[in-house]
Amino acid sequence: MIDYYFSLTSPWAYLGHKTFVTMAKAHGQAIRYFPVFLSDVFQETGGLPLAKRHPARQNYRMLELQRWREKRNLPLTLHPKYFPVDPRLADRIVIALLADQKDPESFIQSGFETVWVHDGDLADPVNLSSLLSSNGFDAERYIKAADSDAIVSAYENNARQAIAAGVIGSPCYVRMGEVFWGQDRLDLLEDALQNNRKAFAII
Repeated sequence: MIDYYFSLTSPWAYLGHKTFVTMAKAHGQAIRYFPVFLSDVFQETGGLPLAKRHPARQNYRMLELQRWREKRNLPLTLHPKYFPVDPRLADRIVIALLADQKDPESFIQSGFETVWVHDGDLADPVNLSSLLSSNGFDAERYIKAADSDAIVSAYENNARQAIAAGVIGSPCYVRMGEVFWGQDRLDLLEDALQNNRKAFAII
């Protein structure tokens, strides 16, 4: 079992998503999906939103995006038209699908691609409705469910749970309590799965 903490607005989660899902399946690992609102996580763990980071960090981010775009052989728009974008409704739709025991995988992938490939607005309910419908889901049902008190509460709880688990950004993969932060740590996660080693502890 791997706990997967992410936001649909994260380019790093997008870049690692297919690799991670394929890896988990290859090792017989179930994935527990936890969409989180990164602002809540950053506020508690000392992270900064992109606009508030030093220009050197912002510049390095652009280099890394290009490197990993090439490494993963994935399309990625470096300056999306709708970024930053409020991911909360889209993230909550994932939770609503999970609450209804639906596989959210196709919607998640479409959500990532909306921002990072197609220059779409992930905050627009019309776009989200179209994504749901195109992936075979009842759009009206899940847009409405995503705004329900129960799903809003679950989303807020995901952030609290992420902070308690030691999550500091998106994506984070948590195996047996051990946090792997960033899609560039997927090789290390795979090593742990292959070796079936015990989780490393904070010493």
